Amino acid sequence: MVDPFSEFSEVCCGPPKMTCYKSYEKLVMGEDLSDHYCQLMLNNTSTVVIIFRHLDRLMREVVQIAVSQHYKPGEWILPKQTVEASEPFPQVQKVAGRNFVEDTPFAYIRQLMGVHRDAHLFRLPPKAGGLANIELPEEFDSREQWPDCPTIKEIRDQGSCGSCWAFGAVEAMSDRVCIHSNGTLHFHFSAEDLVSCCASCGFGCNGGFPGAAWSYWVKKGIVSGGSYNSHQGCQPYAIAPCEHHVNGSRIPCQEGHSTPHCVKQCEEGYDVPYTKDKHFGDRAYSIENDVEKIKHELMTNGPVEGAFTVFEDFLQYKSGVYQHVAGSVLGGHAIRILGWGVEKDTPYWLVANSWNSDWGDNGYFRILQGRDECGIESSISAGLPRI
Repeated sequence: MVDPFSEFSEVCCGPPKMTCYKSYEKLVMGEDLSDHYCQLMLNNTSTVVIIFRHLDRLMREVVQIAVSQHYKPGEWILPKQTVEASEPFPQVQKVAGRNFVEDTPFAYIRQLMGVHRDAHLFRLPPKAGGLANIELPEEFDSREQWPDCPTIKEIRDQGSCGSCWAFGAVEAMSDRVCIHSNGTLHFHFSAEDLVSCCASCGFGCNGGFPGAAWSYWVKKGIVSGGSYNSHQGCQPYAIAPCEHHVNGSRIPCQEGHSTPHCVKQCEEGYDVPYTKDKHFGDRAYSIENDVEKIKHELMTNGPVEGAFTVFEDFLQYKSGVYQHVAGSVLGGHAIRILGWGVEKDTPYWLVANSWNSDWGDNGYFRILQGRDECGIESSISAGLPRI
């Protein structure tokens, strides 16, 4: 049998038979044209559809797109027993409640967790150099430290797309450009541009690699772009905010939003050409799993992108300091860390989410600090802008 991980070809292998197609639509129509989507014939009645994707020259990824875990009708995320089981530990003050309607399916919730399981393979090199000789306060909030940088206070909405890996990155990049220009340069980096055009970053709305997003910023640059329908910048986000939550007024979230096409031009009415609108990073790096080093980075250079493992009880967060207590793993999620503090003797990280401002504590949450809770302290990506 031909090695399915060898260089792509117009393949037909011996039993079981694999046939490849140019697009998923052509596969469904039965047109055997090219080498991106493959149908694996297991027997006369069973097929599996897979996608082969070549990520730079280091890795080939196989993603099963037509056969996935299906949940029984009526089996929804966050049943009542999960809420009841997520009472906080005595030392951790956390208020649980319902952020998502009771009939929200697992498949939609899982899609929001857009940090790909292989993101660690794209981890950036650790930041070099020693720590600055500064005193670390008990509490620190980037919103208060840099009041002339309004992007730090913004909560964005990724919509029905697993693009958290891109949102955490462009949000922190926008903050850092302002901070490192002493509040004189206000530039909203475009999540749309990063999600749609960075092929080496992963799979767009189907998940990506935070570290690769920062590398792309340095090598290729990212244009400007605000929120959906804002007409702000070169490429505003094309995916509408949707109702992740209870009692909302937005359109319902739809499962499986497709990744927007990469369009290397600015929207009509924006005067700067796409290539001229690109802003670049000077360098990109990770921060080691060390509370003091993470704090130094936040206090010196501004918000960072973090990633962590999401469990079912996290979706119930309303206020206080989160610590995982109950529920199974849903996936990996990227966010933006703004600072730190202490609540009732419990140290925490202050974090901005990308599920709009009516999720959690006005779009923010706090998570236990110092124990690498859900892996948040071992997955920090950052960089410095080219000013």
